[in-house]
Amino acid sequence: MTCHTEGIRATAPVKWRGFDGMMGVFWEAEGQSGANAYYISPDPRIVIFFNDVSSQIRMTNRDGGSAQDRPMTRAIFVPAGMPLWTNFTASHSFSHLDLHLHSDRLLRFLSPSVGASVARTALRRPVEAQNIGAVETLAGLLVDEVSNPSKHAVYAESLAGSIVTGLLDIPEQDSEQPDGRLTQAQMNKLISRVDARSDRRLSVAEMAATVGLSESWFSHVFKQTTGKTPLRWQLEKRIALAQELLLDSELSVASIAAQLGFSDQAHLTKAFRQIAGETPALWRRMRRMR
Repeated sequence: MTCHTEGIRATAPVKWRGFDGMMGVFWEAEGQSGANAYYISPDPRIVIFFNDVSSQIRMTNRDGGSAQDRPMTRAIFVPAGMPLWTNFTASHSFSHLDLHLHSDRLLRFLSPSVGASVARTALRRPVEAQNIGAVETLAGLLVDEVSNPSKHAVYAESLAGSIVTGLLDIPEQDSEQPDGRLTQAQMNKLISRVDARSDRRLSVAEMAATVGLSESWFSHVFKQTTGKTPLRWQLEKRIALAQELLLDSELSVASIAAQLGFSDQAHLTKAFRQIAGETPALWRRMRRMR
């Protein structure tokens, strides 16, 4: 793996242990504001953070691509050959488990259960997950075996295998849509999650995690399913809620903008005109005259 870092230092001795076709490395470190790093490897890699770094670390897969960067999530799967740049927006201490995985070893592990074609496809899809649930518990158990081995290596390897299957975007055979679309159950789950938010606002990464898909694959199948990008679909739901508030309340346009997470009244007005064809004030006045 090629790795270059600036402004990041280990705060404790690095713990590592080699296994069959994989290596586990546990880091405790800190980064200064403005610290940065670059990574690329010929084999896949999983990184699991044991604390939330989303407000302190940004990541991107494009050099100098600040417009494309996004918050670092609690867990990521980086396919073989995919570059990763990270940047610290604030000083921060963190700990994480790195799993360096040999592609052939993963194929041998996954193929008997899901087939070689599905396994290869899953290994090409990046995954970013903020809500990692049991994966964090498994990672903690694996860190114990990396730091202080107490059992046969097969135990740690089985933990790593469970982390892989818990994190990778491997479709269930009985629920996968043959035409690359979201299932109705997935759409219902997504709609419920969005509607539960008062501002109807989720990041694409959060939407993808809700239905258990990687961000890139989710964006593709979402448009196949709805004919819209995730952000366009979400914006339309926010404008629909704005319309409800305009009709059913006496809130000002500025108050509605703030409630729905728009930066200001002008931002809501621009988005509203884009979706509804009129300004919020005119839309309210015309509907109330009927």
